[in-house]
Amino acid sequence: MGMIGRVLDALFGSGNVIKETAEVFRVNAEADAVRAVTVQGAALEQFGREFMIPRKSRFDSVMDGINRIPRPALALGTIGLFVSAMVQPVWFAERMTGIALVPEPLWWLLGVIVSFYFGARHQAKGQEFQRELAQTISRVPQVTQSLDMLAEFRSQRHDTPQAASTAPDASLTISAVTPGGNPALEDWVQSRAH
Repeated sequence: MGMIGRVLDALFGSGNVIKETAEVFRVNAEADAVRAVTVQGAALEQFGREFMIPRKSRFDSVMDGINRIPRPALALGTIGLFVSAMVQPVWFAERMTGIALVPEPLWWLLGVIVSFYFGARHQAKGQEFQRELAQTISRVPQVTQSLDMLAEFRSQRHDTPQAASTAPDASLTISAVTPGGNPALEDWVQSRAH
């Protein structure tokens, strides 16, 4: 048996032959998961460092306000065109005739400007979303700790079975989880009845 093993090792290599052969055709899932976790951890660390300093000056607020104007203006303007076509068809036809006379290169230029504007806006909002995501993920340990504290609190509530040591006494167990009367509420109900 030793000689056959040496011959097979010489032909196929030593170690786990099946594993090594399978990894030629399929990625090792465990090693792939480790690489993915490493990449994700590095990315989150980079996002956290990149967005540590909040930048919100008066200028930033004004520019955010100005950047919010074009999309609603375009949407409301388009709706306004439909309304004007129904209310003032002649006025609308004159304006659309004027737009039909705009040369095609000018339409291309307008398309480039609008696409660059909305592309930049999309990128800025995407970065803001990533910053908020990094902040949210950084709070996960605190949330987990709070959930653990709530679970511990829930296990110590008065209406939890066996919160009081009642042992085999079923009537005592039932009385331990049945809420008692509320004298203040009963007084209030009686005062409302009169």
